[in-house]
Amino acid sequence: MIDDDVLTGRLAAADAHLDRLFTADLDDPARVRAFRARVAREVAADGLAAAVAGDPVAVERLLAEIRPLVVRYCRARVGRRGSFATADDVAQEVCLAVLTALPTYRDRGRPFLAFVYGIAQHKVADAHRAAGRNRAEPVAEMPDESDGDAGPEARLLHRELNDRMSALLRLLPEAQREIVVLRVVAGLSAEETAEVVGSTPGAVRVAQHRALASLRRALAMQA
Repeated sequence: MIDDDVLTGRLAAADAHLDRLFTADLDDPARVRAFRARVAREVAADGLAAAVAGDPVAVERLLAEIRPLVVRYCRARVGRRGSFATADDVAQEVCLAVLTALPTYRDRGRPFLAFVYGIAQHKVADAHRAAGRNRAEPVAEMPDESDGDAGPEARLLHRELNDRMSALLRLLPEAQREIVVLRVVAGLSAEETAEVVGSTPGAVRVAQHRALASLRRALAMQA
């Protein structure tokens, strides 16, 4: 059984982590470079071209590369409990929709992941509408990335952190929540986020600033 003092200290550390997250400069050049490098590894240009051309091996590899990102996004936007459509079900629909749309994809300077997240955004909206028709309110959750080999205490702490982040996100208006998820959870740049939500990078940064200011105030009130 975890000691109360230890748990209190760890939850304080979790609060500090949240504060760093929501006060971070999301346009930090090092962060952007790291994300670009990750995308380059995940979706290689030659593999994407082969997948668009219909190569079955390339298609399978591409779907394997994007699925974890799609699941992460859907879990943050839909949640996995108390909803009509689970996040993983929605993620599967997104991957199938990407597969269907893949032959029509053309590289016109728009990042491929923005193309993927645009499809994901529409599928999440469909899931929310379906949940509304079925009187089941989607419960947003932060994606669970805890180590499967972690002990029960570590999993408890991770769950607590996720729950707090999810509760904070639910305080935001829908449009701001979408931008924060794309920027913080998906790791997109302001330009890529603008592509997904149909806005401008400047408007994304303004909405992001307002959203993070609201989250900082909420954190301060909880302190």
